[in-house]
Amino acid sequence: MMVKDKNRPKPPMKPYACFVQVIREEHRKKHPTENVIFSEFSKKCAEKWKLMNMEQRKCFEEMAKLDTERFNREMAHYIPPVRMRRGRRRKRIKDPSMPKRSWSAFFFFCDAFRSKIRSEHPDWKVSDIAKELGRRWEECSDKEKYEQRAQNDKLRYEQDMQKYKGWLVCSDKTCSN
Repeated sequence: MMVKDKNRPKPPMKPYACFVQVIREEHRKKHPTENVIFSEFSKKCAEKWKLMNMEQRKCFEEMAKLDTERFNREMAHYIPPVRMRRGRRRKRIKDPSMPKRSWSAFFFFCDAFRSKIRSEHPDWKVSDIAKELGRRWEECSDKEKYEQRAQNDKLRYEQDMQKYKGWLVCSDKTCSN
């Protein structure tokens, strides 16, 4: 995950953003106590912007150009912090010997019925099959069977995790053989 630097120069505004800012300030001066509904205000600004010709927009394009120059000047002098992360966070490496997580009752149900639905409807997409499984799960009267399987699998997972955690402690050479 990328960490934002608070000291990084603010990116330059586009001409439309300059226009909205000017309109907003004018509105605030005329109606200082009025609460503005953002969605309505945005729609009105968009309508005004569409009605403007190139000559009227030129002023805001100039403002945006000046803001871009400001941004370029500030970026020339900006030094990012040394410990800033770049890009996406790396995926944590999974331990292959770690026990598989336990399944829910719904997962056991899906495991039992997915192949049947796929054979009944070979042209269906994965999403269609998932929707049908969800619909059938809601209608299922035999949920106790799958909930019992899920409970057993949860116990299996907890026992395997205890063994795994014990193995981790021993592998760190904290237990004697």
